[in-house]
Amino acid sequence: MSNAIEIEAKALVRKEDYEKLSKAFRTYKHFIQTNFYIDNDEGYLRKEGLALRIREKYGTYEMTLKTPLSQGLLEKNEILSEKAFDDFTRNGQFPENDLKRFLTMLDVDVDTLKVKTSLTTNRIDAPYQGGKLSIDENAYSGKTDYEIELEYNNEDEAEKLLRELFLKYDIPFSLNKKTKVARAFEAITNEK
Repeated sequence: MSNAIEIEAKALVRKEDYEKLSKAFRTYKHFIQTNFYIDNDEGYLRKEGLALRIREKYGTYEMTLKTPLSQGLLEKNEILSEKAFDDFTRNGQFPENDLKRFLTMLDVDVDTLKVKTSLTTNRIDAPYQGGKLSIDENAYSGKTDYEIELEYNNEDEAEKLLRELFLKYDIPFSLNKKTKVARAFEAITNEK
């Protein structure tokens, strides 16, 4: 299991502003990824401030648990085989790995966890001012939104650099604190 700290600033933008930045950064890495968000029927993980997902990208699968820190999120990551992904998503068999042991230590009943929703992102990643800029078009539950993220080693500096980028491209700036997982779960809640 690997660990990482994610610190970022992000903003939702209009489609035309997304297109403006996509055009400006079109020469950088472009790919599609799908996040499968996991919880139980009672929303236990979300209530505890945790987020669990499996990300499929380039035919590989990675399970990630995100837990809040004073600044940013601690990410615990496990690579999954396609078989482990299929066993979990089709049969509810949680993979035997360090994340399972960690969740069990947190008194999470992993046998009740399942994929509740998914979100597919069409993404451009570009190096930017010592950080990583992500230009995202997100599709989930019949909705599409556009989000710009800047990962950096300091939250305040990430916000400052993102604000400056938006100013340069004449894009209105409004910091977004609602994560992709929160928006995806909110969308399925509103469907009911």
